[in-house]
Amino acid sequence: MKKITLSLIFLFAFNISYGQKVLPLWPDEIPNSQQTDKTEIHEINDILRIGQVQVPTLEIYLPTKRHSTGQAVVICPGGGYRILAYDWEGTNIAKWLNSKGIAAFVLKYRLPISGSVVTPHQAPLQDAKRAIRTVRANAEEWNLSENKIGVMGFSAGGHLASTLGTHFNREETIDDKDSIDTMSARPDFMILVYPVITMKESFTHQGSLNNLLGDNPDDEMIEYYSNETQVTEETPPTFLIHASDDTAVPVQNSLMFYKALNENGISSEMHIYPEGGHGFALGLGKGHLQGWTDRLYDWLQYVDK
Repeated sequence: MKKITLSLIFLFAFNISYGQKVLPLWPDEIPNSQQTDKTEIHEINDILRIGQVQVPTLEIYLPTKRHSTGQAVVICPGGGYRILAYDWEGTNIAKWLNSKGIAAFVLKYRLPISGSVVTPHQAPLQDAKRAIRTVRANAEEWNLSENKIGVMGFSAGGHLASTLGTHFNREETIDDKDSIDTMSARPDFMILVYPVITMKESFTHQGSLNNLLGDNPDDEMIEYYSNETQVTEETPPTFLIHASDDTAVPVQNSLMFYKALNENGISSEMHIYPEGGHGFALGLGKGHLQGWTDRLYDWLQYVDK
């Protein structure tokens, strides 16, 4: 466990980034955590890449009350469980959602290779569960509907989002639970954008697999985190986007997940584009691919009905 000082809590609670409030996910003790001499890395080139996350946070983007639909989305940026493409697949997406009246929360989750976690593969899911619960616990204050809180993930962030949607009710290892931990961690819907779904060798993203589970995971662990095998009747409605020419995360990841959703009677929608590659985010400047957000907006108006 790692204590966060009051000064650090104050810093995160009132830190302003793009005019938004940033909150620590765990204001007292971070579960599954240990002291380390590593520090968080922020690298800005074409995008902001964050590595070695030490203190997981939520960056809050709220639309005006008059404009709000009551929906909320927790966003999990991708980065192969090695870094977070924080603005490219995080804050930029949050701003787009805000323009549609949808609240957005960018999750800076702990990475398995950060050095500050005791059991590496558990940390991202612990943070994702806590993020959904935090949003649900503050729904009234933030002008949200408790049953309209979804999760969105890109690439490895899509794996985390789909893990949340299929493992939300699995046993947890959190010693000092608070009132937020009593809330449901089930997302009401999932948005998966070129997601890593499987950990099985044929179609997985090798970097995500190695970073999450290590170089030689056993078969049980691979099965547990191959989310196409974990879908149940309780898995939330899902929206999937992928490109056929994605050479980093093969389109079969989305296809397998869609098949599993369909077999379990889960309402789902999938759009496969012929071109786009991997990591296109909003898809701006990529022809008709950039219209994928319009398809998503249509679906978001339907999913609550």
